[in-house]
Amino acid sequence: MIPWLGPKDPFPPVSRALQHPNGLLAAGGDLSVQRLLSAYSRGIFPWYSDQEPILWWSPDPRMVLVPSELTISRSLRKTLRNTCYEVRADSAFEAVMRACAAPREGQAGTWITEEMIEAYCELHAAGFAHSMETWMDGRLAGGLYGVSLGRMFFGESMFARVSNASKIALVHLAGRLREQAYGMIDCQMTTPHLASLGAREIPRELFLARVRELVHSPDALPGPWQYRVRNEGAA
Repeated sequence: MIPWLGPKDPFPPVSRALQHPNGLLAAGGDLSVQRLLSAYSRGIFPWYSDQEPILWWSPDPRMVLVPSELTISRSLRKTLRNTCYEVRADSAFEAVMRACAAPREGQAGTWITEEMIEAYCELHAAGFAHSMETWMDGRLAGGLYGVSLGRMFFGESMFARVSNASKIALVHLAGRLREQAYGMIDCQMTTPHLASLGAREIPRELFLARVRELVHSPDALPGPWQYRVRNEGAA
């Protein structure tokens, strides 16, 4: 059994999370800015479908990407060099979330509900949630969003309307975070796609120790992010 959180109930220790399903910790509570910041600072995140209560998770092991360990394939390097694009931060946060929420092939629904979009837009307005966006021909072609605390970035979701557009955004995010001495990007769940980009699994105990260290570091990028880089492509 997992506990039901009332409006002011704290999260239980993550050591109480279930093994099956992996990481399910609690249900209920709310998606207020305060609750979300409390969750992320403890290595917990919300993930649930539209007809479910809010479910809170902390899986073991945890998939993470160290910014300096991002793997850029030869084909992606060619794309980065030869494609005309612009990468911006925080210029279309809600649009990125809605694009991430759009139906995908093989999926019946989305966990990015209207409730989640509203909550993370509030987190964005408070200066903690951010988007990295790839624009092509004046249109949003791909991107990602997540939560930044201290020198820790918690990735949430990414999308691409044009091949490799989300990867372009990730490359620029990793470079920006590396420059600002961010220690880790939380990828939450293990996927072959993330592994191909250099992400790896670590034990939850090690993940939590690193999170505690990083979220209490001085915030390198407070408030709205200012980032805009244009690539003209091959001549």
